[in-house]
Amino acid sequence: MSVRLQKYLAEAGVASRRKCEDLIRAGRITVDGVTAELGVSVEPEIQTIALDGRPVVREDKEYWLLNKAAGVLTASSDSRGRPTVVESVPSRVRLFPVGRLDLDSTGVLLLTNDGELAARLLHPRYHVEKEYVVTVLGVVSEKTLEKLRRGVELEDGPTAPAKAEIMGDAGLAGRGTTSTVRVTIHEGRKRQVRRMFEVVGYRVVALHRARFGGLSDEGLAPGEARPLSAGEVDQLRRAAFVR
Repeated sequence: MSVRLQKYLAEAGVASRRKCEDLIRAGRITVDGVTAELGVSVEPEIQTIALDGRPVVREDKEYWLLNKAAGVLTASSDSRGRPTVVESVPSRVRLFPVGRLDLDSTGVLLLTNDGELAARLLHPRYHVEKEYVVTVLGVVSEKTLEKLRRGVELEDGPTAPAKAEIMGDAGLAGRGTTSTVRVTIHEGRKRQVRRMFEVVGYRVVALHRARFGGLSDEGLAPGEARPLSAGEVDQLRRAAFVR
């Protein structure tokens, strides 16, 4: 049975479907030895699909939750030899991170080889919530929280309304006062939470993702990962409307 090439690659755990499309455009995918074009259909049972010359075969699906530590790169590999999130997961299959966290950010990060689910979890259409605990310099006012709740204007367009609330009392960081804010969004733009606070006048000094799709880092030390249970995978699939 024929299937779109990028769909097969995503289902085989190469990367998310969007990333697989980029690999095809870059000329890194071949079908029976011929460089593939975006949009082509393939028959994996009788054709050989390869990435950088290495055959791509479907693997059993795996789903992991990592409590990302600071200083670890959200990537599958790094030419500069920096530690990556994939190296933090004790799996033998080829995994990729679902979305990203900045180098200095910490917290919940999902890793899988299920390209379809990864794409759905990241698409704003499905409103899969991501909750962050954000520490900023200065005292955050209720007026500022209301701006975040309504949505703010970034250089790549307005954000969707967010949930935002102060956590506890103001603290001290060096010579300045800090505030800790819980923010929940369902979008996933690059450095979005940091940019949201920058545009309302605050500098983020710490950012921790506490939840993704209802899953938390409870019980996981920084840098520790665990496989998801069948129930947790079903929870994510329901959240992303994947059958």
